Amino acid sequence: MSVLGRLGVPVFSAGGQPNVDIDRYVLAVGAMAHNSGQFTLAQIKGWPQSRVDARLTSVSGWSVRTVWEGVLWRDFIKIVVPGPEARYATFASLGRGYDTTISLADLDHDRVLLCHSVDGEPLEFDYGGPLRMIVPHLYGYKSAKWLGRIDFGTDMKGGYWEDRGYSRDGRIEPGVTLDMNTRQRRPIQGGEVTDF
Repeated sequence: MSVLGRLGVPVFSAGGQPNVDIDRYVLAVGAMAHNSGQFTLAQIKGWPQSRVDARLTSVSGWSVRTVWEGVLWRDFIKIVVPGPEARYATFASLGRGYDTTISLADLDHDRVLLCHSVDGEPLEFDYGGPLRMIVPHLYGYKSAKWLGRIDFGTDMKGGYWEDRGYSRDGRIEPGVTLDMNTRQRRPIQGGEVTDF
């Protein structure tokens, strides 16, 4: 059990849990990428690897800090090379049950990560394994789980939660969150939670 399970981090499966065969897993990179294609988990783990100490904050009122491991977004786009006209990236889960779109400007952040491990352990299926996004300065619904496909485009699209009334930009708003690490309710100022 990873640190997420030990801390009792809530498990969400909006759009349904996909069937995942880790041995056959591939991440598809499609529209507007010069180096589009399908990449295995072994290939992804062969790209430059980073560790990011960051907090994932849910719109549902909780937040967790841990060390996420994988490929920084800034390194990923050097590999797949989005076309010059691209302004957004759409992330879809395996089976396409869940999707969300983020501007490339918002993704250009030093802690955005394609995550396959957490605190030295493989990311568990319940928490989005074998690969998920970590976008710590936006609400967790922008950190797509069970990542199956990334497409680049020119327009902001809806998404699973956005089409149900959530904001399209996913900015973390001021309020109060339950820190899963300490089980204390803490005020947050809005934007990435870095105070604790």
